[in-house]
Amino acid sequence: MTLISFVSAKGSPGVTQTVAGLSYVWPRRAAVADLDPIGGDMSLRHQAEHGDPLDLDRGLVSLGAALRGGDQAELGDHLQTTSDGMQVLVGVAAPGQVQGLGTSWPHIGSTLAAHPDDVLADCGRFTPGSPIVPVIERSSALVFVTRSEVAALAHLRERLRSMREPLGIGAVDGIPVGVVLVGDPRDTRSVEDTEQLLAAAGLPVRALGVVADDPKTVRAVRAGTGRNIARSPWIRSLIDVTTSIHSLIADRALARMEMR
Repeated sequence: MTLISFVSAKGSPGVTQTVAGLSYVWPRRAAVADLDPIGGDMSLRHQAEHGDPLDLDRGLVSLGAALRGGDQAELGDHLQTTSDGMQVLVGVAAPGQVQGLGTSWPHIGSTLAAHPDDVLADCGRFTPGSPIVPVIERSSALVFVTRSEVAALAHLRERLRSMREPLGIGAVDGIPVGVVLVGDPRDTRSVEDTEQLLAAAGLPVRALGVVADDPKTVRAVRAGTGRNIARSPWIRSLIDVTTSIHSLIADRALARMEMR
């Protein structure tokens, strides 16, 4: 149905954790695809249904092999269910495996976009020339995850500048781009400041909200323990960000219809 790609501009601001969290609160069925080209973390952070390790041979590598040469494949055949109920496409274990996917990337993107459920793709750090570009191009939205620190926002601004033309940022027929900040969800000023910073650079990118930096709740969710998790700052902030992401996609779809 809908493919949404999540990336960082620099470092490890919490993309994997944010994507997993969004899958818990997503209003429709959603699968998580671990596409980080330098090696995914999903298989390290999650276990299979009965506590066994996730199968590293069943996931992105097996999907890429099935799609080699342009053949079609069903994403569901390559998904695994984690002990906390997440449907996940396990990523590569090492950067060298990405090279083996070769020309499969456009077909991987098309397969993810055609999946009957929504797909939340953890694409790791996004740089020009990255092998994940074909997946980004087939996405309904691109979401940058970053810390609300000056240095992090400066890197974000420069990365968006470098990708403005390739992604068509701001164009009606371009990919809608949003930013999720990781920090204190009560810091609404950082959302406004981020939008103003990017707008001043000629980048009409929407700030989608702040995901709480709440490691205690994250650990409890993974372990299936803890009480009143639904009321935790992390879960509540993820629900708010989910609403903003859907609004970003809907507004762009409406703008495209009005242009016809």
